[in-house]
Amino acid sequence: MKILLLEDDVILQEIIEEFLLEQGYEVSAFYDGEKALDAIGDHFYDLLLLDVNVPSIDGFEILAYLRDIGNRVPAIYITSLSGIDDLKKGFALGADDYLKKPFDLEELQTRIEHIAKVYNLADEITFDSIRFNPKLHKIYDGQREINMRQKESAVLEYFIRNQSKVISCDELIENLWSDDQIPTHATIRTYIKNLRRLFDRDYIENIKGEGYRFNIL
Repeated sequence: MKILLLEDDVILQEIIEEFLLEQGYEVSAFYDGEKALDAIGDHFYDLLLLDVNVPSIDGFEILAYLRDIGNRVPAIYITSLSGIDDLKKGFALGADDYLKKPFDLEELQTRIEHIAKVYNLADEITFDSIRFNPKLHKIYDGQREINMRQKESAVLEYFIRNQSKVISCDELIENLWSDDQIPTHATIRTYIKNLRRLFDRDYIENIKGEGYRFNIL
């Protein structure tokens, strides 16, 4: 599970980062909001831990921007802003949780585990009779073990984590490719065609003029 941590208190950032690493998470830590936002644009994260009052771009602005462009990555605010208006603003912007400082690290872990359960963020994702491991880029379907290309695996993971939501080619590009590696829409369609070939049934529905939707019945 890949976590982006935005915290400008050096000591607290190190404490949280060390704790998360001990729990087995991959962590990218940032002090500056603009650098964190750049990283989100260039890499895929399973969860964001966002402080609010940080240099350059604050945590509220970051999440507002991400939700505006269709990025639905789960997010937990970790902040000293304890007022009810701040809490309401955080949830209104699309946060999944709001943790007020000071907090116990075990409480943070519990909240992360809850988010992981809600969004199915375990290393292995199961749907129907299929097991998918996005870290190993493998699908297990009955007795079949299928090796995937890394980017095809990333596209499938994004679809699964946003199942039943219509996803455009532009949204996939925005969330899965860096600015210097932008693919064409034809390339995206090729990835999707390849994914369809992996399964006995077609999970990916073409929504004409809008994009694609991953359906699990």
